[in-house]
Amino acid sequence: MVLDPQAVARYAVEAAEEKKAYEVTVLDIGSVSVVADYFVMLNGRSSTHTKSIAEEIENKLEEAGLRPYRKEGFREGRWILLDYGDVVVHVFQESERRFYNLERLWGDAEVVGMPMNG
Repeated sequence: MVLDPQAVARYAVEAAEEKKAYEVTVLDIGSVSVVADYFVMLNGRSSTHTKSIAEEIENKLEEAGLRPYRKEGFREGRWILLDYGDVVVHVFQESERRFYNLERLWGDAEVVGMPMNG
């Protein structure tokens, strides 16, 4: 199965919400950067929670035939990054998200509501 970037982002959001992630935000960065089409950003309450969320996202996307090109931050669980090419998922603990403030850094990107329509 081939998923378009919107579908990948949607799968990631659904998986995160199943694990009770909060402050879920999807940025359409495709118009302001060549890095990716979407950033999916969300919070977990602890390192155990962020790891659980990231694992659920990985499992759900793997069921759809996708594996991340790169993943970082699992050991610490404070900011876990899952890179699916066109979609990059950031699973934060709240303090890390506030500190790095990617929403401000990518302030020119449009915030996309869910569910996204193609």
